[in-house]
Amino acid sequence: MTATGQSGLSPGLLPHPSQPPCSLLAGKHSISVTALTSPGNIGQRSILGCSFQPDIRMDSIAIQWAKEGVAGLVHEFKAGKDHLQEQDPSFQGRTAVFADQVIGGNASLELRDVQLSDAGTYQCSVTTARGSGAAVLQYRTGAFSIPVVQVEKSSRGDTLQCEAPHWFPRPAMRWTAYGDTGEHLPHAANTSYELNPENTTVKVVSLLHNITANATYICVVENSIAKAMVNIRVTGRVQQHPETIGTGERRVSVVFLVHQGVPAAAVSGKEKTESMANPTSSLSLG
Repeated sequence: MTATGQSGLSPGLLPHPSQPPCSLLAGKHSISVTALTSPGNIGQRSILGCSFQPDIRMDSIAIQWAKEGVAGLVHEFKAGKDHLQEQDPSFQGRTAVFADQVIGGNASLELRDVQLSDAGTYQCSVTTARGSGAAVLQYRTGAFSIPVVQVEKSSRGDTLQCEAPHWFPRPAMRWTAYGDTGEHLPHAANTSYELNPENTTVKVVSLLHNITANATYICVVENSIAKAMVNIRVTGRVQQHPETIGTGERRVSVVFLVHQGVPAAAVSGKEKTESMANPTSSLSLG
C-alpha cells in the first residue's frame, strides 16, 4: 500500500529502524518475535510492525498487542479471528491485524486515526504450536505534512511562499538558494506559525522575497519526528521587470523523511508552465 499526503506504510515493506529490533526469547519452547515501527502521524493510519517464525497451523496462532499503562488490550487475534472483548476503549474501532498475512508470520498492527496519546511502549506477544515469544517497541506520535510552494506577487517583487499545514511538535523552517554557478544567493524570509483548530498542530508559512530566475530554492521543514524538503528550480525569460518570472520550465521535487531510519521518498515533476504559481507535489512512503 502507498499513501498520498499521509504516513501509510505497507505491512510487507516495513521500514528499517535506526536501532536494532528488540526481541525477547524466553523458555525452552520459544519463538523469535521482532518488532519495529516509525512515528505515527496524527489523524492518519500507522503500522506497528511485528513478525514471528511462521506456523502452518492457523488455529494455533494467537497474537496479543498491549500498551504499557493501559488496562485493556490494544488488540487480540487468535484462531484466525479477532477477539476484542478485552480491548481497551481507547482503541476500539481503530485497530486491525492483516489476517491474510498472519500465516506467513506477520503480526503487525494497523492503527487508524492516530492520536497524540497513542505514543508509548507496546508489546507484541505471539503464541504458536512451536512456542511463544514477545517483542517490545517504543512508539512516537506527531504531525507532519508535505509543504506546498507557490509564487506571490507583491510590491517587493516576486515572493515564494512555503506552507506546511500540519506539524507537531513545532518545526523549524529554513530556506537555501543557489544560482547556476553554485553560489549561495542572498535571501530574506518571514516565517509565521498559526495554531490549527484542533489546538494541537501548527501551520507554518514562510515568505522568501525577491526571488530571481535561473536559481534553485529549497524550503526545509523539520521537527523531531520528520523532515520535508521542497526543491524548486526557477527558470525562464526575464520580461518587463528583472524579478518577474516569465514563460519557462518548472521543476518541483519533494523529499520526505520520517526520522528513526525510514528511507526518504523522493518524487519529482517537470512540466511547461506560464508561471511558477501553484506547483504541485505528491508523496509515496513505503
